[in-house]
Amino acid sequence: MRLPGPDYPAPAKLNLFLHVVGRREDGYHLLQSVFTLIDRCDRLRLRVRDDGRVERANVVPGVPPEQDLAVRAALLLKEASGAQPGVDIEIEKAIPMGGGLGGGSSDAATVLMALDRLWDTRFGAEALAELAAPLGADVPYFLHGVPAWAEGVGDRLTPIDLEPRWYLVLVPPVAVSTRAIFAAPELTRNTEPLKMEDFSARPGSEQFRNDLEPVVTARYPVVEQHLEWLRRRAPARMTGSGACVFAAFASRDEAEAVAGELPGSMQGFVAQGLTQHPLRQQ
Repeated sequence: MRLPGPDYPAPAKLNLFLHVVGRREDGYHLLQSVFTLIDRCDRLRLRVRDDGRVERANVVPGVPPEQDLAVRAALLLKEASGAQPGVDIEIEKAIPMGGGLGGGSSDAATVLMALDRLWDTRFGAEALAELAAPLGADVPYFLHGVPAWAEGVGDRLTPIDLEPRWYLVLVPPVAVSTRAIFAAPELTRNTEPLKMEDFSARPGSEQFRNDLEPVVTARYPVVEQHLEWLRRRAPARMTGSGACVFAAFASRDEAEAVAGELPGSMQGFVAQGLTQHPLRQQ
């Protein structure tokens, strides 16, 4: 059953590069990256309940409700705010899971932004980001909602201007465990930190890469196959901890022309970079 009411978009993100520059004593990795949102979105529908319960209204394959970041986000906001109502949450997935596109984190951020209005909790973006930190470093970024230079564990965000771009994103048929990749003994963790100005001046430079990519491609040959296919046509990188890989183009026509060459054994989609989160525009 489809819940009534509006759709709330939860956009995917890309890491335009991802460097691991160190590791804290608590085990968290220190990163540098540039995040951008794209217009590939999950769609959420929310229905306020009178009985105070937080429930997921549909099945999301492979994600039990108690592990769903969207459900956990609603419970966090309810506990922090003392809100009396509950909510039913319906999630229509379009963002591949285990692809490094941040779909679960984006769903959580959208739930927080929507419920902040529906429950009239009035936290605002900054307080919601602080509340969401235990859900993972990506959730505060989606609440931040604009292209950003990221440092620390991904929590120190500085807005960055990006040229308009269209992206061809390929989706290898495998889900990659972020936890396993960051725990890999062969992962390098000593990339020299760079400055945001370096990226702004030369965003396509080979000095910007994804440090997780060699680990993932060694463990998942199908990711390497997709990356090699794309690199024969354009500069390409993996996003996040994979499995998705992408290339940037100046126009939709250019991106779709390459997408049109995809063999039947590969899947992908074309998406436009966003300058801000759709809910911020509303």
